[in-house]
Parts: sequence; C-alpha cells; structure tokens
Amino acid sequence: MHTPPLPLTRDLVLIGGGHSHALVLRKWGMNPLPGARLTVINPGPTAPYSGMLPGFVAGHYQREDLDIDLVKLARFASARVILGEVRGIDLDRREVLVPGRPPVRFDVASVNVGITSDMPALPGFADHAVSAKPLGPFAARWARYLAGEGPASVAVIGGGVAGAELVMAMAHALRNRGRPARVTLIDNAMVLSAIGAKAAASVRRALATLGIDLIEKAPIARIGAGHLMLEDGREIEAEFVTGAAGARPYDWTAKTGLQHQDGYIAVNGYLQSSDPAVFAAGDCAHLTDNPRPKAGVYAVREAPILYHNLRAALGAGRMRRYVPQKDYLKLVSLGGKNALAERFGTALSGPLMWKWKDHIDQKFMNRFRDLPSMETPALPRQRAAGLPEALGDKPMCGGCGAKVGRGALRAALAALPGPDRADITPLPGDDAALVTTGGTRQVMTSDHLRSLTNDPVLMTRIAAIHALGDIWAMGARPQAATATLILPRLSPAMQQRTMAEIMAAATEVMRAAGAEIVGGHSSMGDELTIGFTLTGLCENNPITLAGGRPGDALILTKPLGSGVLMAAEMAGKAKGGWVAAAYDLMTLPQGGAAQILRCAHTMTDVTGFGLAGHLQGMCEASGCGAVLELDAVPLMQGALELSENGVRSTIFADNRALAPELPTGGKADLLFDPQTAGGLLAAVPSDQANRLMNELQDAGHTAAIIGRLTDTKSLNLQI
Repeated sequence: MHTPPLPLTRDLVLIGGGHSHALVLRKWGMNPLPGARLTVINPGPTAPYSGMLPGFVAGHYQREDLDIDLVKLARFASARVILGEVRGIDLDRREVLVPGRPPVRFDVASVNVGITSDMPALPGFADHAVSAKPLGPFAARWARYLAGEGPASVAVIGGGVAGAELVMAMAHALRNRGRPARVTLIDNAMVLSAIGAKAAASVRRALATLGIDLIEKAPIARIGAGHLMLEDGREIEAEFVTGAAGARPYDWTAKTGLQHQDGYIAVNGYLQSSDPAVFAAGDCAHLTDNPRPKAGVYAVREAPILYHNLRAALGAGRMRRYVPQKDYLKLVSLGGKNALAERFGTALSGPLMWKWKDHIDQKFMNRFRDLPSMETPALPRQRAAGLPEALGDKPMCGGCGAKVGRGALRAALAALPGPDRADITPLPGDDAALVTTGGTRQVMTSDHLRSLTNDPVLMTRIAAIHALGDIWAMGARPQAATATLILPRLSPAMQQRTMAEIMAAATEVMRAAGAEIVGGHSSMGDELTIGFTLTGLCENNPITLAGGRPGDALILTKPLGSGVLMAAEMAGKAKGGWVAAAYDLMTLPQGGAAQILRCAHTMTDVTGFGLAGHLQGMCEASGCGAVLELDAVPLMQGALELSENGVRSTIFADNRALAPELPTGGKADLLFDPQTAGGLLAAVPSDQANRLMNELQDAGHTAAIIGRLTDTKSLNLQI
C-alpha cells in the first residue's frame, strides 16, 4: 500500500547562517523531525567561517575555502533557504520580517546572526576604509590591493586577537608579494588584553618580527584618503584601512521586544529568550546564567543543545541545559604558517601549533563539504516489469519543471481534431491560441511547474515569470491570470500561511507585468506545483513562430543553464552562489525586453525544450533554417562546468533527439538544456540587431546576438 507523505504541522525558522545554525542544519539532515518544515534565512548563499579568515588574508587558503554553502546544506536538510537580510521579528504575529517578500511565519524560531561592526560610525571610515566583516566586500578589496605594485601602507584598527591576527596576516602576504610595506596596528587601549600575559608577549614578539608598528592608547579622530589622524595630532600613513574592533549587535535585535543585554538577545540555560518560542545562539546571544566572551567556540558547542531544544519546542522530547566551559583553547595565527595556542595561562607557539589549528579548522569545514549521502530506498523485490527503466538512474529533477518530453506531447496533440469555432485560432508552433471576443483579440496560454525549490515565494515568482513568457513572446500585454496550485500535505494553519505567501508573491509579479489574478483552483498532493493560465491583449497582430525570414539576426535575452543548475542543486552538486545567480535570472521579468523586441519577425520564450528545440520549432513554422554561433551563446555561472561533469536534466535526452544533426559535447550540450523561466529568442531584422542589443543591455538584460536564420531549412552550429 502506498504511504502518503506525512503532513507538515509546524514551522521552524532559523534566522542567520552562523556556526550554530549550520551545525543544526547538518544534524537535521541526518535526523529530521517528521511534521516540521525547516527554513533558514541568510543574506547570501554562503556563510564564512571566521576562523580561517587570517589564513585567507595571509594567502594560505583560497577565498572559497572559507565558505559554508548554505544552499547545499539546506538541500541536504530538506529545508527551504531564503536569501535576504532579516530586519525584525513580530512576536505578536509570529513573523520574521524580510524586505522584498511576504513575512515568514514561524511556530519556533532561532537567531544566529553574529554581530556587526561599529567601525562605519568612525568619521571617514565609510569613505576610506572597509570593515573586516562582512567578509565579501573586505575580501574583494584586499585581493585588489594585494595584487598592486610598489610600496604598501596598511592599518588595522582594533588590538584584540582578531585585529592582531589580521594585521600579521596582511604583513605576511605583502612580504610574500615582495612589496615593501608599512603596517600598523592601532588601538585606543592596550592590545591583547583578552589573553594571558605569556600569550600576549608571544604575539607581541611576532608582531615585531613582521615589522608591524604597534600604537596603543591612541584614539582615532578621523580617517582620510591615504591616512589616519589620531586625536593627539599624529598622522599615520595608510592606503588600506580596515577595522576589527567595535563589534556590536545588529540594531533590529534590540527592537524585537525580547529581553536583551546592550542589544544582545538574553537567553537562559536552554538558549531560550524571554519568549519561549524564540531561541538565540552564538555572538548575538547573551548567556544570562553564564556570561561568556564572544567566541566561535561557544557557538559550535551550543549547536547540539540548540538542535535538541528546538525539537523539544516543536513537541519532541524534553529540553537540555547548556553549560559553557570555563575556558577554551585559543589558537592565534601569527601570519605565516605559525600559530600560538593558549589555555589556562599556558602558551605554546610554532609550526606544530599551525598544523593543529589547520587540522581543527579543516575538520570543522569538512562537516559541510562532505555531507553524507542518503541512500535511495530499495525497490520492492516483486514489481511490475519496466519499473526500474521508467524510474531511470536518477530522481526526477526540477530543472525542467518535470516537463514531459516534446515527442510525447506532439504525438498526443497530433491526434486531436482542429477547432470548430471561428473565434479561436491556434498559433502555429505555439502552445497558445488567439481568441477573438467582440472584436478584441486575446492570446491565451497556460503553464505550470513542479517545485524546484522549497521556498513557495521564490517558486511562485519563477512559475509566474515562466507562464508570462508566452504572452510576452507573442507581443501581447498580460491581462488576466488564474492560479492552479497543488499544495503538499499541510495542517490547516500551514495551508493558510503557504497560500498567503504564494498569492502575495503571485499578485506582486502579475501586477508588475500589468495583469490581475482573477481566481484559481487549489488541491492537495505529494508536492508543490504552481501554474497559471493567462490572457494577453493583442493591439497588433501577435508575433508567432511563423514570421521568421532568412537573414534575420537571432537575439537571446537570458543565458542558458537553469536546467543543469537546478538538477545539480537537487543532487547537492551546485555551488550556492551559482544557484542564487540562477534564481536571480529566472525571476527577471521579460516584459521590458519584449517591448524592445516588438519589431521581431518571430519570437518565442526558451523553456522546457531547450534553445535547440525552440529554435527548431521557430524554423519549422517559418520555413527557415538557422546557424548558431556557439561561442556567442551566454551561459549561467557554473552551467558549463556542471555539464562537462555529466550533470543532465531529466528530459535532456528527449531534447537531444530533437536535433540529432547538431554536434554533442562541451558547450553544445547546453543547447538542449531545458530552461525554466528562460529568456526570449527573437529573430529581428539584421540591420536593427545592434541597436536592439544595446537597448536590451542598457535595460539590464544579459542579451546576445547568437546567430541568424537561413534559407537552408536545417540547423547548423558554427564553432
């Protein structure tokens, strides 16, 4: 007997992708709680591991070595990931506030957002310096400066352990580059006061060995171009200025209504805030029972307790108390591959300590790089013939919206009789029709997608843009839409939440396109599916597939690769940054591009049948052939690398069979990659192509001229 999926009944929302939450996600993937929907919200697709920052600055690690990939981690945990910066929590409504999307409802929430820098408040800092956190802007600025030539001058503000590690790493990197440098560490008090006297003396010796100027008890008045001005009147030369001091909580954490200590969320021994449904961990939390300094080691040690107590708050088990250790091992990078280890006043330093630190750091990061593979359940021993072949060698991916191959669709449609009504005209080669009502001409189309992301809001935006593509491609103005939804099994409360998120997102996209949602239908199934039926007004003759002319230039308005990227994401093989960039492209509306291309002789949206399949349909309807310039075809980040590694969307083989005359391998394979919410493919007069390209690019579209129509009635590839 088929066992239906268990319904979801509670929402757990993790705010921030800090060390505690990253470990909770990993543990959740190993042992999820049935009935709970897990969400993680973070500003970007990755979260940096701060323990390896000095090693990166010194040149021992690559930038990507520091990143915990939250998109991969969320997929492993079957969680939805929302990329956005939280601006608040509404405790009364049980909502997390994220600009640019509907509020995220929760039953239980946890905050692990770390802390931010107070440095930008220093006069001149925002214009002439960069904070060490967040890592992204700092890393980019440092890489550019390090790659320069000639003498260098660098200053680090903040004489704690973090500032000392950073300044030694910078001095080491500049020395390795052969650049003479003046490197300065500045603090308004005594440096290294948080570690023991013996350890501090060792670090001071390391600073001196690297030629770093140490300026203590010297408040900074302001920062200017190429210098810092101290309050005592001294001027310090510094082209590159960064800050590792002035750490403070985010402003919004003190405005939630939760009890706090100087903005840090106050938590009890169970890591619960003053609201029992809201937890906090890491640097953003204040341990009221056992206050401790801000250090990543506590966030890591809190993770198992947090994981257990979040499950308990959702109804599974009893809570456990977190008891922090009295002291912890401090490992301080000394610039080169040397480090200092200190605990309970005992300090040791040298290359062996660096190897120890590197081992600990790599072991921590390997927890997220090497996620365990979940075994696919075995098929029943007794089964109908053909079942393994029908399943294939991989799960059905979302890279094609679980679309049926073109061959099956064509065969089914070919058997249908033509319309008897004079007011309905099928458009040749298009999955749409022209409807005439009282002299008004409308195009009508329908499209739906199986969910390729666990975020209903993101999925709705993708599905809406995908469905609007046919209307835009025919040169019509979107008018009315009905929504068709299949929701997974949810409790009534979660049905209402999910439906509200979906309809708010759908209304936003449709209204921006000029259309209104006028109704819809919903049902329940095994997984989320979202579709729209649309009408569009035709003030002029619709642009169909049949209007292409030999000599027309072919313009593509979006890069290819969403199919392979989404297939890889579902398999945990795509980098989070690639996936986030693909989502941005898939949710980019094409109404403005369609308006620019309104002079097109023929136009289509590139979706499930891939560029080659949709171009073939255009050529067949227009009685033309085409030549594609493979080098000119734009690709999404990571698409070629994944394709060359053998990643394929489910219907790739069906798409490949549509144009067997084209070569295979390398970039050519991506011509058959099914696209979700893909770009427009337009055949335009050749003498207008460059002007149209400039207009598209000025409007923010990654457009390219990729070939031309010919009179040969065949597809050819120019490599």
